[in-house]
Order: sequence, then C-alpha cells, then structure tokens
Amino acid sequence: MTGQRTADGRCNCRVAAGSRQAGMTIVELMVSLTLGMLVTLAATALLLSSKAGYIAQDEGVLLQETGRYAIEAVTRAVRQAAYENWDREATALVHNSVITANIAGLDAGSLKEAETGIDAPLAKSINGSDVLAVRFIGAGSGANGDGTMLNCAGFGVSEPVNIETDRGWSIFYVAADKTGEPELRCKYYGKTSWNTEVIARGIESFQVLYGIDSDADGLPDRFLSATKIDDMDDTLVLDGVNAAARAIDKNRKTHWKKVVVVKVALLVRSAESARTGIQPNQYDLFGKSYSDIHSVTDIGTRINEANLPAATRNRIRKVFSTTIQLRNQPAGSGA
Repeated sequence: MTGQRTADGRCNCRVAAGSRQAGMTIVELMVSLTLGMLVTLAATALLLSSKAGYIAQDEGVLLQETGRYAIEAVTRAVRQAAYENWDREATALVHNSVITANIAGLDAGSLKEAETGIDAPLAKSINGSDVLAVRFIGAGSGANGDGTMLNCAGFGVSEPVNIETDRGWSIFYVAADKTGEPELRCKYYGKTSWNTEVIARGIESFQVLYGIDSDADGLPDRFLSATKIDDMDDTLVLDGVNAAARAIDKNRKTHWKKVVVVKVALLVRSAESARTGIQPNQYDLFGKSYSDIHSVTDIGTRINEANLPAATRNRIRKVFSTTIQLRNQPAGSGA
C-alpha cells in the first residue's frame, strides 16, 4: 500500500497493483465441498456400521432368550406327562390301559383354538412344524387345583373326576400372527373352553421325534416321527367284538404308550433383519444325517433359507434342541 498522509492525519493511500485480496476460486470451493462430503460419508458409514452391529448384537441376545425360554416351556410340560399324585389313597391311574396315551403328536400340521385337543388338525403348517400334545393329572381341588400342577400357559390344573376327559392338556404348535410372524403357541383347556397363549415369537420350525421303547427296558430303541408311530398303530391286530372294545384294545397296545423319550428342535429367527451380505444357509434341526434320509418325508427337519420369503432371509437364525426323558411313563405298553 502506497500514499501520503494529509495535514489532518488522514492517509491518502492506494492499494498497490497485484496486492488486492480475492475470494476462493471455483477449484478451491469444489475441493472443499468434496472433502466435506467425504468426511460426512465416512461419519455416516461409521454410524450405520455401529447401528448394524448394535442391532445384530441386540437381536442375537433376544434370539437366545427366546429359544431357551421356548425349550424350557416344552421341557417342563413334557416332564409332567403321566403325572399323578402318589399321595392319594386310590390306586395308580396312569397305568390304566383304558385311557389314552399321555403323549401324542402330529407331523406338519397346525390347530384351531376352539377345536377339542388335536382332533381336528389343519393340514397347513409353518415350514412343516409339528404338533405335540401332553396329558397329565392335576393336583388338588377347585378350578385351579392346589397350584402345583400347571399347564403350558401357567394355569393350575385340578385332580380329574373323569380320568380320560379331565386330565390336563399342554399342546404346542406353530401358527402365524396377523403380521405373518410365526409363533409357538400353547393350547389348553380353561374353565369352560379351549384357549391359546403365545409362548414365543419367531419360531420358524418346531420338530418332534419320539423315542420308542419296544422291549420295555426303559431305553429308546429308535426315534420316530408321529406319522411313523401312527403307521405302526394302523398295523396292530385289535381284539374286540365291537368298535368300542377294539378302541380299548388299541389304547392298550398303541405305540404311543411306548414313548419314553421326546426329542424337540426349534429353528428360531430374530425379529429384525440383522445380517448383511446374505448367503443362504441350511439348517438341519436333527442333524445332517437325519435330514439326508428323512427330510423329504419329515418336512421341516431341514430348512433352506433360499426357500424362505426374501424379506426374511437376512434375519439371524439358530437351532435349539433338547432330549427329554419321560419320568412318569409306564414301561412299555400292553398292560
């Protein structure tokens, strides 16, 4: 800057050529905007990655809790099969050959809430899910008994007046809610009608195998599906002069009374999508060897994600399974 001051002290100055201040050039502006966008994108990607990790972890924990709770509920109910109060003065009832078996099941089916027991199954099922029914004798008197014997919904069951019709029920099956989410449900008989409660959501397949004790040594000789057991019952030679007598004989000889162990397997999925880079998986609920042989006839024991709806394929999935020993079952049948 050049120039001279006036008499009153003001500067009569001029800006020298070439020394003018100027704003940012278009190139500098574009570079700045690009760098800003890159920083924003990086921060967004980090946020999304952190959120995806949080969702995956959260959904994984919930899935574990759901699977364990469902397995525990089924296990608790199965261990009650054939229970009766041995402190009562009357003779044992579970060994009565006239009553029906305390364990029963259906393959690849579902149920209606209002229908009696498992007498009217629905042919449509969720991924070939099975139905498992458990019968047991309650304890105490009154509507809910003494509270020591509970059905799968957590309600007390009293000691029966009629051993066949009044025994407790705990029935497990899978059905979809109004949004299409598959649920493991508990069906039971309440005070005056049949009712259903949801046990766990996100159950894509519920599979059951039954250990048959053919030689009455208390140990299972082979594991069969419900259909296989029914097929064996169809070949029984029944004695009796009429249908009622033959039904009693079938109750005496049925292979369902030879079930001493129950295997249960569940395929549970997360409530939200939590996987990226979807690679379809295959889930063998009773192991690969069983599925290789029986998956065509025992539907639902092998689930391929590629066959599931596209909107659900990127959910987290896990198989939960257990083997349950029947503690009260009479040894063999034919008593």
